[in-house]
Formats: sequence, C-alpha cells, structure tokens
Amino acid sequence: MSDLPEPIPAATLVLMRERPEGPPELLVTERTSHLAFAAGALVFPGGRIDADDHLTAGLLGTDAARVAAIRETIEEVGLAVGLVPPPGAAAVAALRQGIADEEPFASLLAAHRLAFDPEALIPFARWCPNFRETRRFDTMFFLAEAPAGAPEPQVSAHEAVGAFWASAVEILEEIEAGRAHAIFPTRRNLERLARFGSIAEARADAARHRVAKITPWVEERAGEPHVCIPDGIGYPVTSEPLETARRR
Repeated sequence: MSDLPEPIPAATLVLMRERPEGPPELLVTERTSHLAFAAGALVFPGGRIDADDHLTAGLLGTDAARVAAIRETIEEVGLAVGLVPPPGAAAVAALRQGIADEEPFASLLAAHRLAFDPEALIPFARWCPNFRETRRFDTMFFLAEAPAGAPEPQVSAHEAVGAFWASAVEILEEIEAGRAHAIFPTRRNLERLARFGSIAEARADAARHRVAKITPWVEERAGEPHVCIPDGIGYPVTSEPLETARRR
C-alpha cells in the first residue's frame, strides 16, 4: 500500500497574450519562499479546487476545474478571464475582495451579472506527480487568452512575490541560467509551449492531444535515474536526469 498522500484536485491557468513580434507571452508568478509546496518557484496562476467551486459549477453548468482556474487567477493576480461580459476594473476588484472575504463565488458573479464563457478555457494537460512531497496535486491545466487591455497583474502578497509576462523560451532561459527555478511539470509544459508562435498554434496543439493524467516515473537510462513521462502526448522532452529534476 502506498504511503503517499492523496492528491488534492487543483486547476491552473496558462494565461497567454500575443505581442506584435515573436511568440506569445505567458503570465507566471514567483511563489513566496514560506509556502509548503513549490516555494520560490515560477508557476502559472492556480490552486486547489474547493467545495464552493463544485457548487458554483453546478449552478452555472460548467466544471469545477474551470471555476477554480478562473477564481484563483482573480485571487492571485487580479485578472478575470473566461467571464462574460468582460468585467471592468472596479468589478474585478470587487470580485477579488469578495473571494478574499470567502463569499460564495456564484453569488459574486450573480451580483455583477457575469456568466462563464465555455469556450474561453481550453483543456491542455493534467498532471499528478507521485513524488514524496508535503502536498500532492492532481492538476488540470487550461489555456486562455488574456482580455484585451488587461491591466498588469497585481499579486496576492501571501502567495507570490511577483508576476511577469515573458515567452516560454525566455522563462526557460531564466531557469537554465539559475536565475529562477520551476518544478518538473512546469518545465515540461514550458517546453511544450515554447514550440508555438501564436495562441492559435497552442490551441490547435491542445486539440490534437487528448488530455490524460500524467504521472511521471523514475527509471534507469544510460546508467543514471531519469524522471520520465510517456512519449506521444505532445511534449518534446520526456525525460530528465533525477539529479537535475530535483535541483531546479
């Protein structure tokens, strides 16, 4: 019998925006150093799926993972994605305060006459690592385009020390140079996203690959242990030496 903790259902939003030249930019946050999971790492906005997300999903005819991805992005960086009509700055601020005050999300949306846009969030991946961490997550990743004219992110201080927009290639360069670090699933998703020159290309890739739960494993390759994921599911890099996988 495994002594691993049960995975916590979670959702993450890969928020993208086009730029005049070059590939799209992604929004990442740098987690604070005191957190129990991925302390100090670069991550996409997101978090656990809670009971209220299931309630909201039932009321609004969507799924709890999408609700959590939208709610967490508002809470963590003050950006509202996947809502119609697109809320203005004052409405987003009110939603964020209401979330902080633990008001039911469905009630907040109703108060501002907002609904979900079912086409806005594109399922991209699902990761459930089985490493011996303090917390273990089963996380749905969604792609979404940032609203036109969206303000710069304002991070929630208890979860992140900053947030920035950069291309997947630029973020990977920061990690390779040792100026930032990211956990194994984040790096693999960045490598996959680095292949795309537009948001449309990323969406098309997501449509080509069925979302199935990815649970990495460790095996010997060329005489040393590697952390591996399956081939043929959209990822250009499917293994990494265990030593560097732990260090980054």
